[in-house]
Amino acid sequence: MAIAHRRIGTGPLRAIVLHDWFGTSANWGSVLDFFDPDGFSYAFPDYRGYGDRRDVPGRYHLAEIADDVLALADELGWDTFSLIGHSMGGKAIQQVLVRAPERVEKLIGINPVPAGPYEMDDATHALFHGAAASPENRRVILDLVTGHRASRHWLDRMVAHSVAVSRPEAFAAYLSSWQSLDLSAAVKGSTVPVLVLAGEYDLALSPDVMHATWKVAYPNCRVLPLPGAGHYPPHETPVAFVTAVEDFLRSDRQEEGGA
Repeated sequence: MAIAHRRIGTGPLRAIVLHDWFGTSANWGSVLDFFDPDGFSYAFPDYRGYGDRRDVPGRYHLAEIADDVLALADELGWDTFSLIGHSMGGKAIQQVLVRAPERVEKLIGINPVPAGPYEMDDATHALFHGAAASPENRRVILDLVTGHRASRHWLDRMVAHSVAVSRPEAFAAYLSSWQSLDLSAAVKGSTVPVLVLAGEYDLALSPDVMHATWKVAYPNCRVLPLPGAGHYPPHETPVAFVTAVEDFLRSDRQEEGGA
């Protein structure tokens, strides 16, 4: 079965890009216009139950995403590649790393979910687990993670996209997977170069959370706060975001003593 995906670029540096819980391969904002198509090759797949793969049946969990990512890499003829993952996609790229560490060159997490279980209090649990059936819950979550700074129109568009392009059962099942899955023992000590981009206004997956989780798990990890952004740097600060991504992918090795 071919893995539906979008492509940007034909360059020698290769990366597979995984979207967040709310998004799809088509929902990266204006940043898609700023990737360098000559220096890089980017592949943007959708998860089963989402976007162009909305009608592809699945079990809707992170191990399945990892299997599909590796199948896509095989289809593309990419023996090795870097991985970029946003939020839930940030945990999914770690699942790929666990499955095939020899194929992964670098990791970039964008306000990424850490490797361990994501703890929620009762109110947060009700908010998130009610979001599959409630557009209003989705809106409250988006407003929270962008620091209550995003316009009403942007929030409305993001909610509408999320509802239109994802199956509710897939949306719910992926949440159960990324919240509970514990990859911390499997990834701890990995020497893969890691860049974590953390929008400063994210009230859930903040720069402090990134330092306490990703920085601890990966010895070759740099956490880079992005001023002016919350949970959605590709939408909120696209030029700064793509510059940081491509500078890191071009670099020969992770800078020592990164923040």
